[in-house]
Amino acid sequence: MEPVRVLIADDHAVVREGLRTLIGSEEGLLLVGEARDGAEAVSQARSLQPDVILMDLVMPRKGGTEAIREIKEAVPEARIVVLTSYGEKDNVFPAIKAGALGYLLKDSSPTQLLQAIYDVHAGEAPLQPSIALKLIGEIQEPSGASPPGHSLTEREVTVLKLVARGLTNQEIADELVISEWTVRTHVSNILDKLHVANRTQATLYALREGLASLH
Repeated sequence: MEPVRVLIADDHAVVREGLRTLIGSEEGLLLVGEARDGAEAVSQARSLQPDVILMDLVMPRKGGTEAIREIKEAVPEARIVVLTSYGEKDNVFPAIKAGALGYLLKDSSPTQLLQAIYDVHAGEAPLQPSIALKLIGEIQEPSGASPPGHSLTEREVTVLKLVARGLTNQEIADELVISEWTVRTHVSNILDKLHVANRTQATLYALREGLASLH
């Protein structure tokens, strides 16, 4: 199996050194680049096409949230995990809306960070419970009389609950005894109907609506 190709973006040399050492110690990961600010992150994401990007939020020249937005426009398949010291919802929600798939604080353990890289590469949404709590109720509903969740079918609600539990598409397929292709179709329909960009936002919607819990 090919290693997961990782790009790190952080303006602090000591943080980059620590991440470089951690990623270098893991056989399944390959560090392909380092960016010292948001502008470099966008440029390197375009040229290196990494599988996963670890993105700080507060950086010179271009902030992390702006960089995320530009990277997602240029490289839509990019999977980005925010790694920052800032856990306030005013920082978290714009990053998720911009297209980040996961959000971790820098006090996360090395094991948590490594798992987050693998999870986001698999299309999952690593999100610390403390961060999720701050985001419940923050997902914006589209204009209109009916909340978007009213259009979900019973099966789609079931799949959404399993997504919110952090299950992969294959695990959901095994749970419901359906094909993984069918699960992917359901997840795509759920994202479209909820008007959200990724599984993280769908999970937060499920938390807000009481379809899932953090425990």
